[in-house]
Amino acid sequence: MARSLQDFYPPKLNVPLVRLCQMFGPIAAHWYFRFDLDVDYGSVNQLIELRNQRVLLVPNHPTFQDPIVMFMLSARLGQTFYYLAAVELFRDVLGPFFQGVGVYSIRRGLADRASIAQTLELWEKPNCHLVIFPEGGCSFQNDTVMPFRIGAVQLAFQGMNRVAKQTQDIPDLYTVPVSIKYRYTGRIYQVIDKTLADLEQAFAIPKKATRYDRLRAIATQVLVSIENEYGISASEIAEQTWNQRIASLKAKVLEQCEQQFGLISAPGEANRERVYRILNTLQTRTEQIDTGEMVDEHPWEIAFVQKSMLRVLNFDAIYDGYVAAAPTPERFLDTLIRLEREVFGIDKPPPKGHRVALLRIGNPINLKDHFEAFQKNKVETVSAIAQQLQNAVQTGLNNLQTK
Repeated sequence: MARSLQDFYPPKLNVPLVRLCQMFGPIAAHWYFRFDLDVDYGSVNQLIELRNQRVLLVPNHPTFQDPIVMFMLSARLGQTFYYLAAVELFRDVLGPFFQGVGVYSIRRGLADRASIAQTLELWEKPNCHLVIFPEGGCSFQNDTVMPFRIGAVQLAFQGMNRVAKQTQDIPDLYTVPVSIKYRYTGRIYQVIDKTLADLEQAFAIPKKATRYDRLRAIATQVLVSIENEYGISASEIAEQTWNQRIASLKAKVLEQCEQQFGLISAPGEANRERVYRILNTLQTRTEQIDTGEMVDEHPWEIAFVQKSMLRVLNFDAIYDGYVAAAPTPERFLDTLIRLEREVFGIDKPPPKGHRVALLRIGNPINLKDHFEAFQKNKVETVSAIAQQLQNAVQTGLNNLQTK
């Protein structure tokens, strides 16, 4: 009989372990993760000035390597950070290691009480630096930011409120927008051509004249294949643009999976929130089957729903025109890696080449200046600051684009 998976993994910060990893981090980043960190003095100095303050760092999340980038930033500063990560990260042999370097878990899509309590406890530390990726997962897009979820800012205000009750003083707590952008180095167009050829071979697609035409031909085949799998007929999409077809497909996939579990989403609810609710329900059902509490009458359901949800996350931020607007190697590979994940079933494709990870810090926002407004109107204040941080991160990416 399988046991239930652990719901919460707290941080177990081991400072000597962190220092050792920070010492050898640049070597591992260069040779294993295939990037070198580029952070300007202005960004470093801004964070040095906040060394003894409570700081919430909110980066964008274009790749699976972004947490390593943030760890490298902590090494550059000679500080220890805490990190919030999805609970799935801890369910293998490396889980204890992640806890040792300051990572703790959250079950996305749920009101994770243990994780919330841990976050509020961390904000009691006068110099806590906490990294939260507010997009809620990888966007797989190097140049654009997905909508920020408000939970990080909300928890920061709640932490301030707790400290204020203990000390009778409203503490400083700085939210810091962080922009991460990657640039490939070396002969990356050879890699693009090889990836295009592999995908063309998978579908037996004739080679087109230009790289962009080849990319669109592959993307068309992938889109049609998925539409067929979910019973979307050609007549249903005959008058739709590509972006409309992509939106319709995601809506259909989510609706079909929600119907499997009798779930109902709120109007306008973000796709990711719906995905995480479905995945949590799926996990509960899987555990009940493993422990004998439920009989698995439809074994195909679990695999179907799991694959469907990964598809939605994979293509959540994609839109037609992303590559055409700026046909850089990075945008080509953003899209090609998505297509590889779908066609070849590769969850985490290795980096396509060496990159420079450009990191820039935006202007910090002291939540103390907004605490009175938060007490008067919590929802409006939290939403406004989350939007301000999202805009600042996007502005940082735009500025990096022009350099």
